Amino acid sequence: MRNAYIGIDVGSVSTNVVAINEQGDVLFHYYVRTNGQPIESVKKGIEQLKDHLCNNWNVAGVGTTGSGRQLAGIMVGADVVKNEITAHAVATIQFVPDVRTIFEIGGQDSKIILVKDQMVVDFAMNTVCAAGTGSFLDHQAERLGIKIEDFGKLALTAKNDVRIAGRCTVFAESDMIAKQQFGFSKAEIINGLCQALVRNYMNNLARGKKLEPPFVFQGGVAANVGIKAAFEKEIGHEVIIPQYHHVMGAIGAAILAREEVKGRRTNFRGFHALQTEFVPSSFICNGCSNMCEVIKVKVNGQTVAMWGDRCGMWQEKVKQII
Repeated sequence: MRNAYIGIDVGSVSTNVVAINEQGDVLFHYYVRTNGQPIESVKKGIEQLKDHLCNNWNVAGVGTTGSGRQLAGIMVGADVVKNEITAHAVATIQFVPDVRTIFEIGGQDSKIILVKDQMVVDFAMNTVCAAGTGSFLDHQAERLGIKIEDFGKLALTAKNDVRIAGRCTVFAESDMIAKQQFGFSKAEIINGLCQALVRNYMNNLARGKKLEPPFVFQGGVAANVGIKAAFEKEIGHEVIIPQYHHVMGAIGAAILAREEVKGRRTNFRGFHALQTEFVPSSFICNGCSNMCEVIKVKVNGQTVAMWGDRCGMWQEKVKQII
C-alpha cells in the first residue's frame, strides 16, 4: 500500500485539508468555510479525504498549521504542528524552488515572506486590520451585488483610474460610496479598490524590505485577477500564482509531516478517532501579570491538551498527566 501524508490548515475563515504522496504530488485537496466551527470543519475535511483515499493509501504522517493548528493537531494526532509562515514557505519552495518573495493574503490576515536559498530570512504578518483581506473583499462584493468570483475580472475592464483610500476598512468603504455618488462605474471603483488594497499591503508589510523576484502570490485572494494585476503594477514585475494557491499552508504541513516521520510510525489517530467528542474551553491564568488566555480541550472528561500560556506551565502539566 502506498503512503499518503495529510496536511490541515485551520484558519478563521477557511479550513483546508490536503493529501500528498511520497513525491509531493497532491492527491486530494479540500476547502471548506470554518464558520466559527473548526472541529466540525476538520471532521468534514477528513471524512471527505477518507472517502477519496478509500483503502488504497496508508496515512503515514499528519501535519497541522493555521490559527487552529493546536486543536486540529490534538484531533488527528499530528506528527508536526507548525506556524503558517513555515508551512507556506515550505509549500512554495516545493512548487517554485527559487522563490524570493511570497505575498500571502488569506481570509482575515496577510503575510509577506522573504526567502533566500530556500530558507525564510524575513517575514511580517498583519492580523490587526482586515483591510485587504478576503473577508473585506467578500463584504464589498456583496455590498456591490457582484459575485466574488467575478470581482477581479470586472476590475480589469475599468476604463479610468480612481483612487480609493485603502488604509482602513471603514475609510475604504466610505470612500467607495462617495466615488459611487460621483458617478464612477463599478468596474472603476473595484479596480481602484484592488490598487488601494495592494498599496495598503505594501505599506504595512513590505516597507523597508528588499523585494526580489521570483514573486509568488498565494492564499484565497490570489484567485482575484484584479489584485494580481495591481501587485504586478505596483512592483513592476510578473507575479506567479501557484496551481494550489488556496491550500498552500496545508500542503506545507503535509510536506513537514513527511519529513518528520522518516524512520518512525505516525501518531495519526485514525479516521475513526474523529467520532470522538472534543470539548474546548478557556480560562484566564492568574499566575502572573501576563493574564494569558489558556485553551483547554477535554475528551471523555479528561483534559488532553492545553495551550496559550506563554510560560508553558499548563502545557507541561498536561504532558505529565497523559
